Amino acid sequence: MLFDAEAIAARVRDLGARISKDYAGKVPMLIGVLNAAAPFLADLSRAVTVPAEFDVISVTKFSDASGIRFEKDASHSVEGRHIVLVEDTIDTGLTMQYVVRTLRARKPASLAVCVLLDRPHRRVADVEIAYKGFDIPDVYVVGYGLDYEGRYRELPALYARGVWPA
Repeated sequence: MLFDAEAIAARVRDLGARISKDYAGKVPMLIGVLNAAAPFLADLSRAVTVPAEFDVISVTKFSDASGIRFEKDASHSVEGRHIVLVEDTIDTGLTMQYVVRTLRARKPASLAVCVLLDRPHRRVADVEIAYKGFDIPDVYVVGYGLDYEGRYRELPALYARGVWPA
């Protein structure tokens, strides 16, 4: 186990408090990156104490030269809005860099990145993270929305590959 449910909940509450303080008097739009960020987005939205909206996007990264694309775009316009992108994990940063660049072109009032798990040692693209849950080592992680072959998303804790419950 990397982080138990209590440690995750405490960190999410802390992130929610920081976002609430930073966006006091504003109505941020929390945009979650599906699928793995769904539990994090749900818990974070309950931890944010200022009025907020939320939306979801889905992004696919291809291993060939075709790159990255939105499979599901935001349902609402981001123009003039205060956007907080909510992601489960940032590794190389290439996907998040693409998402940030794409959404910034739509002229939000502000855009910040909130990530639960960060692997800064794998970063190849520059991504500014405003709100970070945990740094993690270079291990495959399951639980709390993260899966292995479609399984283990429902686990309330985060586990390293090979040591999660059967």
